[in-house]
Amino acid sequence: MAINKNHEFEELDGVKCGIVEKNVSPERVAFIKKILEYNHFTVVVVPSPPPKAAPVAVAKPVEGEIAPPAPVPEPIPEGPKTFTVGVSDYTFNTINAIYGRLLKTPDGHVVTMAYWHQKEAVSHDEIPYYEDVS
Repeated sequence: MAINKNHEFEELDGVKCGIVEKNVSPERVAFIKKILEYNHFTVVVVPSPPPKAAPVAVAKPVEGEIAPPAPVPEPIPEGPKTFTVGVSDYTFNTINAIYGRLLKTPDGHVVTMAYWHQKEAVSHDEIPYYEDVS
């Protein structure tokens, strides 16, 4: 059970893991896995469970009326395949790792939040506000 939404952990493929992200695309899995494995984490990726379908409400016929034919259940459309990404270190917290400047890119830069969310193609090392002496 997680203390809060930022520190989730659960068992993936029989390994207790700290959850990095849930419901991510295969492209995002490749991006995250590359960063985490470069930083010496053991990454565990499992398919996310399919969304639960809501039960169909069936109206009961009033006594003396002819019951309408039973509705044919609609097939559940298969959505895009998504995955849950975790690391074997169940104490791992993504927010702490990024803001604590603990993750590095393969080219040696510090992973920033913009780079993590793939808003920037290259991570720009920012000087933390508490170290800026200008």
